[in-house]
Amino acid sequence: MTSTASQAIDTSLAAARSLPELFRLVAAQCPDRPAVLDHGRELTYRQLGAASDRLARRLRAAGVRRGDRVGLLLERCAELPVGVIGVLKAGAAYVPLDPAYPAERLRYLVADASLATVVGNPEQATGCGLDGVRVVEPDADGDSAGAELTDNPDGTDPAYVIYTSGSTGRPKGCVVGHRQVLALLRAALPLFEVSASDRWALFASFSFDVSVWELWACLATGATAVVVPQQVARNPAELVTELAARRVTVLGQVPSVFRSVALAHAAAERPPLALRYLVFAGESVELDVIAQFLDGWAGAPPRVVNMYGPTETTVYATHKLLTEADLTGPVRSPIGRVLPHLSAVVRDEHGTVPDGRTGELWIAGDGVADGYLDRPELTAERFVHVDGVRYYRTGDLARVLPDGSLEYLGRDDLQVKLRGFRIELGEVEAVLRGHDLVREAAVTVITTPAGAQFLVACVVLAADAPDKPAGTLREYAAGCLPRYMVPDRYQVVDTLPLTGSGKLDRAALTGLAAPRRVSGRTS
Repeated sequence: MTSTASQAIDTSLAAARSLPELFRLVAAQCPDRPAVLDHGRELTYRQLGAASDRLARRLRAAGVRRGDRVGLLLERCAELPVGVIGVLKAGAAYVPLDPAYPAERLRYLVADASLATVVGNPEQATGCGLDGVRVVEPDADGDSAGAELTDNPDGTDPAYVIYTSGSTGRPKGCVVGHRQVLALLRAALPLFEVSASDRWALFASFSFDVSVWELWACLATGATAVVVPQQVARNPAELVTELAARRVTVLGQVPSVFRSVALAHAAAERPPLALRYLVFAGESVELDVIAQFLDGWAGAPPRVVNMYGPTETTVYATHKLLTEADLTGPVRSPIGRVLPHLSAVVRDEHGTVPDGRTGELWIAGDGVADGYLDRPELTAERFVHVDGVRYYRTGDLARVLPDGSLEYLGRDDLQVKLRGFRIELGEVEAVLRGHDLVREAAVTVITTPAGAQFLVACVVLAADAPDKPAGTLREYAAGCLPRYMVPDRYQVVDTLPLTGSGKLDRAALTGLAAPRRVSGRTS
């Protein structure tokens, strides 16, 4: 692509007032470039635009109007970008409905988000128990004839609602608008030397907000999105082969997942990859694993970037280009500096803490989400105003380093990040306590000497419970929770450990959950 065309794409990002408008402006500059590569299929920007237009018209014909919410019950394939863009073109916000979720979870999301319409396969929707909604199929084939859509969204409209784990046992939907995503793209893309010639892996689950960055940062630059099928994403050896064969240049990874990918790459005798950027997010970065992966790299190694950000601040809030000195330095999880469209302070109960001291990270600026769907009290609790500035209280601990950058130090509440997903331990505990075999339950995360992490449930059983309930409890949890929230292991205990004040002793709980005392584990 010529420099003139690249400049026109940059201008499109600056001018766009909504995500559909951004797509239309970019597609007009590069209509015949590949936009999406799926196994056995390629969609150009023109074809992706036509397919999403058709879907938007069918949604409007089905009664969807601007400001509505539409579920996306789609596998990881070319139909997913079609679905996202089509819903947005119809003026609605999309709500991810991962087909791998238990039917009970999907029904909860449909009810909580008041979804009347879902994009997906009707048979699959019925199989998931979603009988009371209209199902509109995405169509990536056919022509683009049809009337021009009117009443298009603008920056004030919601773009998506992504559900995060809830401490009360009820997942909460975070509402993010077009303006927040556009603000992220305008602030973060200049920090990457990417262009239309890049190939971005669509690796993250679309229920994980990193998928928003993977798709829209790619499309905003006229680049190509390479869909990574779910079965490939779960198999490190196959993923390494896929990255090489599809010449992926930008790859996002959760640190704990990447550990297995790095081992698979080494086991395959380090096949050459086209990676230019390796972007980490979702949990604390593992610097030693990155160093080993880059060791002996043939040719110019990829630039490694560590990004941090809660869903409530629209995917990312900070950026850190990791250097060789960072990989061997004393800072365990450097997250860098806050993005240009945001500001951050580190606070405790008394106010802003001095540099170097640990506190809770508060974030303000154009990327802060609108709040939680139909949860005004929770929104008021987490999105607070101080001296006329609206902050999101992340619940994450951090400190300001001598150079002004930030170090991530973990959570200050019961929320954990495991394999890139945010999990409220209280939600998992509430589900387990709902089973007749369980009198009390507490959940923790353990880390093995090899660095692997597991979600472990310590349970106090009811009087008539069998001695080894792991299989039963695992099956029950899998019917209520997404896969990533189902405990890997179950430890039967007589009582849960308490502190002197009668509260659950989380530190002692981790000791009880040690691997040598495990009674069951997932297959």
